[in-house]
Amino acid sequence: MKKTLTTIGITVIVVICLMVAAQHHVHADEMSGLKTKVVGKGKPVLMIPGLTCDGAVWDETIKAMGEGYEFHVFTLPGFAGNAPLENLEAGFFAQVQAMVLDYIDANKIEKPIIIGHSLGGFMALNIAIERPGLPSKLVIVDSLPFLAAIQMPQLKTAKEAKPMVENMKSMMLSNADQPKAMSMAFQKQMLQTMIKDPAKIDIAAEWGVSSDVPTVAQAMYEMYTTDIRNDLDKIKAPTLVLGAWIAYKQYGVTRESNMQNFKAQYQKLSNVTIDMTDKGNHFIMWDDPEFFHDWLKKFL
Repeated sequence: MKKTLTTIGITVIVVICLMVAAQHHVHADEMSGLKTKVVGKGKPVLMIPGLTCDGAVWDETIKAMGEGYEFHVFTLPGFAGNAPLENLEAGFFAQVQAMVLDYIDANKIEKPIIIGHSLGGFMALNIAIERPGLPSKLVIVDSLPFLAAIQMPQLKTAKEAKPMVENMKSMMLSNADQPKAMSMAFQKQMLQTMIKDPAKIDIAAEWGVSSDVPTVAQAMYEMYTTDIRNDLDKIKAPTLVLGAWIAYKQYGVTRESNMQNFKAQYQKLSNVTIDMTDKGNHFIMWDDPEFFHDWLKKFL
């Protein structure tokens, strides 16, 4: 494996290793594990967190964006202590995306802005492909439509990634019973490449150890073996993509190389704006809030 992996590629490897304001109302479906929190009134904004994360990862973003928005903040099944799906074999993304769309339909949410980080960004892209007329705008935070190709540029199809990913999934499941103290210590160590603030590393690590390992393994498996690059032309909403690279400068990653890889992956998305933080790691909204909030206010 080359040392000149892009930021997102290295971040995915790290995540796999980890798995060894206004009044608000909270709703939880105890059977599905999908939890939502609604904050404020105004234009609807759906906020989808990344792998193992609680919706609270968006709290500072919501405060910074201020009034005029109605935020629908999700915490996904199996993550951060939420109940997992009853039948993971039926697919993580297919089931959870259906739940999110059912939520949108049931609450008659029209033309929402969808903001997704990492796995949440991948899900946001899939939702916009499935329902091109649904979102008014998309904000994708450090996520790509085909992660495996970043780690292994020689891959031509998602099918080629399956043998390696199946081994990764088996490794994750075999470590599911690891003692919490050991898992917590290892996660904190790994999260140092994704988050700068030690206090926030502690928060994210706690979400990680509270997550359902089979859910995390299945979600990662599906992300690694799914390539939606050729479907991006179905998306009609203006899209903002924000990436990170600085944490992996020591491996030869540059702003230009990371930008080139992002542009290559998003080349079929016609109405897209891409930019890179020069200060933040993978959790851009935590690490470089000025950059992130300025872009949100300008784009939205």
